[in-house]
Amino acid sequence: MLHIVDDEDVIRDSLAWLARSRGIEACGYATAQAFLESAGARFAPEGDCVLLDVRMPDMNGVAVFDQLGARGLTARMPVIFLTGHGDVPMAVDSLKRGAFDFVEKPFNDNQLMDRVQEALAASRHAGEAAQVQARLAALSAREREVLEKILAGKMNKVVADELGISMRTVEVHRANIFEKMQVKTAVELAGLLK
Repeated sequence: MLHIVDDEDVIRDSLAWLARSRGIEACGYATAQAFLESAGARFAPEGDCVLLDVRMPDMNGVAVFDQLGARGLTARMPVIFLTGHGDVPMAVDSLKRGAFDFVEKPFNDNQLMDRVQEALAASRHAGEAAQVQARLAALSAREREVLEKILAGKMNKVVADELGISMRTVEVHRANIFEKMQVKTAVELAGLLK
């Protein structure tokens, strides 16, 4: 989903229409506070991106970006700054601190939507990586040991001998690993963790 944070109704509406013309779901916010109150609660499973105006009356875009960073949301919710008043040092600083892009108004509609689609792809990738890490964290210490041996291509009997456990125990751990990692084969597992 594209989150559009801009105090100008016309800009918000035109950007939402432009996004929808590309098949991107969009939601607009007239204030930074309205956006921050919903940030995190309205994540789309397929990815999120924020178009964030730098100058707004209630809170500037840089302060909003800082709050997203403090919440750990900037990787999962890439930010593209929009400004009619930006300067080079502000743009450089924002990019160094993790902003996805910094675009000056007036902008080229197609180029902006191309960047939005790239940011959405980055968000999806970050979300998938976070899911894999969460699944890995759900493994027990012994399951992680068995996982390492599976990824090294070792057969169950070899894993059992190296870990000093029965082959049946290895089979049980292997089944638990596949279930927790949501894979059906060792090849799929290796592909997920590459």
